[in-house]
Amino acid sequence: MNDAHTVVLVEGASDKSAVEALAERRGRNLAAEGISLVAMGGATNIGAYVRRFGPFGRDLRLAGLCDVGEEGDFRRGLERGGLGSSLSRSDLEALGFFVCVADLEDELIRALGTATVERVVDAEGELGSFRTLQKQPAWRGRTTHDQLRRFMGAGSGRKIRYSGPLVAELDLDRVPQPLDRLLAHLLDGRGR
Repeated sequence: MNDAHTVVLVEGASDKSAVEALAERRGRNLAAEGISLVAMGGATNIGAYVRRFGPFGRDLRLAGLCDVGEEGDFRRGLERGGLGSSLSRSDLEALGFFVCVADLEDELIRALGTATVERVVDAEGELGSFRTLQKQPAWRGRTTHDQLRRFMGAGSGRKIRYSGPLVAELDLDRVPQPLDRLLAHLLDGRGR
C-alpha cells in the first residue's frame, strides 16, 4: 500500500476478488500499477477509508464499487471526505465510483446467464445444494436468477468462493458495466 497512488474501495472480499480476477484476465497487475484494492468490511465503513486515503488523509486517488443499496452510504462518505457535495450518480462515476444494479452477484448472473452459473455451481460441487434451495417453499416459484442470487448470498464464504470462477467464465465483451467501467477508469488514471 505504501507504493500505491490509487486506492479502490469495495464493500467486501468477494468484490475485491472479482476485481482482481477481471484485472488478471485482462493482463493487468494492479499492484504493479500502484493500485491497491481494499475490502472495507461493509459500505458503512467508507467514511473512515475516505478520511484515511482521501484529501484529508494520504490524498491518494480513490475509486470504488458498491451495490445500489449502499450508494447513499458511499455518497455521504465521499461528500464528508471532501470529494464534493450533493453528488449524483454521474458525479460518483466521474470520481471513479460505480454502482451495481442490485449487487455484484446479480451483475455476474445477468452477464453469464443462469445456465452458465449453474455449470459453475456444479463444477464447485454444490449443484445438489442449489437444487435443495430451489425446492424450498420460499424459493420454489422464483426465477432461477433470483434463486442463484440467494444461493450465492447464503452459506459462509460462498460469495468469495464464487466471485473468481464466475469472472473466469465471463466473455470479456460482456463484462458487467460497473466492473468494466471501474477497470477502464483505473487504466485512464495510470501514472497520476
